[in-house]
Amino acid sequence: MSRAATSAERPRQRSVLLDAEAIEAFEPDAKIALLATIDEGGLPHLTLITSLAAKDATTLTFGQFCEGQSKRNLAERPESAFLVMTRDRRLWTGRARWRGKTRQGEDYEAYNRRPMFRYNAYFGIHTVHYLDVVRVDESQRLSLPRLALSAMRPALGRLRLRSSEAAPAAVPLRSWTRRLFARPGTLAFTAHVAEDGWPSITPLVTVSVAGTSAVRIATSGRGRALESLPEEHPLALLALNLQMESVLLRGRLAPAVGVPRRRYRRLSVDWVYNSMPPKQGVVYPRARLRPVEQF
Repeated sequence: MSRAATSAERPRQRSVLLDAEAIEAFEPDAKIALLATIDEGGLPHLTLITSLAAKDATTLTFGQFCEGQSKRNLAERPESAFLVMTRDRRLWTGRARWRGKTRQGEDYEAYNRRPMFRYNAYFGIHTVHYLDVVRVDESQRLSLPRLALSAMRPALGRLRLRSSEAAPAAVPLRSWTRRLFARPGTLAFTAHVAEDGWPSITPLVTVSVAGTSAVRIATSGRGRALESLPEEHPLALLALNLQMESVLLRGRLAPAVGVPRRRYRRLSVDWVYNSMPPKQGVVYPRARLRPVEQF
């Protein structure tokens, strides 16, 4: 058994504090930082928030520069899960509870002095959010082969996609979304609501497209955490690449099928969310147009 496999399977240590290594690693904007929340229907939502940082050992912050579903979710249901993956392939996950927000003060000024926002005339930080750290899982060092494999597996679906480019627009997985999943550099992360009511993130799962309305998620490797979820359990799936192109899908899981080491679960997609600024929002199902009756 490989060292990577052994590390993935052994019990992970947990803490209620961020250590000095994590605080330093969370500081740069050049990282992948995700926040999982729960919407008004009790369904998981997953968002890329690269401004997520550690103010100290017990507090996370992030700067808001656009409107999106995750910020509304936090105000109503403050429980969240976070993930941070750095450029040197270190990974942290944990839980945090939203505490509040501000539009002034030291942290507000500090965010707007960051190069990413200081010289951006369109996307300055207008609100800083605070979260109390509830749990920090043991950090992991990702092996390059494991990370590369996770990013490259979707490319195996390319040949099947070429014949379906003319798919009708009124389907969940339109051509742009299918191409994103097929690109070698695309990474995939899932979020679900655990039995205790908290959201949970599973990183770097292997995904392939199954037509225009479903995807297949491998339950080997890091996807093993999804094996035990009940049938029809809601799951959110975020696909993104290093150019920060992304899309968020949601659906319900079918039972696991396949032979050992090649098992997967089918996710029937019934909801698609454009997670890229400046205009985030639901793109499937399409909102019904209504005539204007009052002027």
